[in-house]
Amino acid sequence: MSVTNQNTIKSVFSLSGKGLHFGKEATVVFKPAKADTGYVIVRVDLDGNPEIKVLSDNVQLAERASCLEKDGIQVYTLEHAISALYGCGIDNCVIELNCEEFPILDGSSKSYVNEINRVGIESLDAERQYFEVKEKIEYYNKEANTRITLLPDDKFSITSIVSYDSPYLSMQYASFSEGEDDYATEIAPSRTFVFLREVEMLLDNNLIKGGDLDNAIVIVDREISKEEAIRLGEKFGYKNIEIHKGVLNNLKLQFENEPARHKLLDIIGDIALCGRFIKGKIIAERPGHKANAAIAKMVRKKIMDEYKENICPHIDDNTKILIDINGIRSLLPHRPPFLLVDRIYKFNSDMIIGSKNVTMDEPFFVGHFPEEPVMPGVLIVEAMAQCGGILVLKTVPDPENYSTYFMKMDRIKFRKKVVPGDTLLFKLRIISPIRRGIVVMKGCAFVRGKLVCEGELMAQVAKNNK
Repeated sequence: MSVTNQNTIKSVFSLSGKGLHFGKEATVVFKPAKADTGYVIVRVDLDGNPEIKVLSDNVQLAERASCLEKDGIQVYTLEHAISALYGCGIDNCVIELNCEEFPILDGSSKSYVNEINRVGIESLDAERQYFEVKEKIEYYNKEANTRITLLPDDKFSITSIVSYDSPYLSMQYASFSEGEDDYATEIAPSRTFVFLREVEMLLDNNLIKGGDLDNAIVIVDREISKEEAIRLGEKFGYKNIEIHKGVLNNLKLQFENEPARHKLLDIIGDIALCGRFIKGKIIAERPGHKANAAIAKMVRKKIMDEYKENICPHIDDNTKILIDINGIRSLLPHRPPFLLVDRIYKFNSDMIIGSKNVTMDEPFFVGHFPEEPVMPGVLIVEAMAQCGGILVLKTVPDPENYSTYFMKMDRIKFRKKVVPGDTLLFKLRIISPIRRGIVVMKGCAFVRGKLVCEGELMAQVAKNNK
């Protein structure tokens, strides 16, 4: 089975420019980061250089731009930069920022992508963890008539649909499919857009101090006189303002559907707030930052639910098997009738999910009990421990030369009987750092979504004697 490794950038790069909302000169520095770092923003202008993880947990508001806040520290307008990292397949990056806002640059992700391509991408010795959409997830806002839907698929794709009460932007579509479309050339250059009525209001209220006609497509959806065009030119600092196909002549459209493509760019930057790359199809109807952040929060909750011990993971017939029985035999020294794990569905640095099919042919049912076969509780714990042993062995470079020995079991509880025909689903999570080969895990076993056994397991991974 092919494995996708995590990535980071090969070396440091920086970009400078004014921020859209506050108009300050902003410098942002991108640095390589180790595996499992994710995206971390560091406010280097503040005492102690406080850090904010780029996660939906820290979303404060999202009206006209993405905004993060932690402990009173805020970061604005990060979506174009994060979209570039996500679109280029970068998993880990430390981002140093010298003020509260990223530079708007030309209103797209193009400059960020150019720098990523210039410094290059480095593969890390760690597997990328995905969020695989298993069932329909939907956000709907009736007032804004906004709907964002996630559907199961084996790859990442987005379709964005924009619709406004405007003769020049009544309906547009854009799509992106991983492996088929090139983010760098087809999405990244798409610039942000604004209606003339909005930009006038924002400028009059001093709400976009860094806004000008160089960093946004301005859409004009009404007739304006020559005198008004002169007035607008004076306000924007431009001469000879004209309108061509409903767009001010400050910029030439790079794509006929550039607004829809930019909305798609924003969705990529905002969905990254879930903390993982996604395998699934996104359909976004009239999206905006607020809706994008909401769906990212919904996905983030499902990801975090995987780590809650008493919540059964979602595994069905369509779930891909990460390690089959042959792979398990290569990792564990156990053999039938004492090999009690059949499949591994997923694991990362601190969690594993696996299963055991309980059949009537199990040898222990001969005597436990002949008239009412019940799987012994000690064997349920043993099966759970074997699953955890695979997780532990994955922490060493040559697992075939090591074995896991369980030292202690605490707080073991049995909730329900396990009988022939049941499928045991195991979820184990490392709950304390591994020290000197000693690991402590919390394990749960489920049947048909119900918790049947739980407990804490302590084990030691040791090299085999030849």
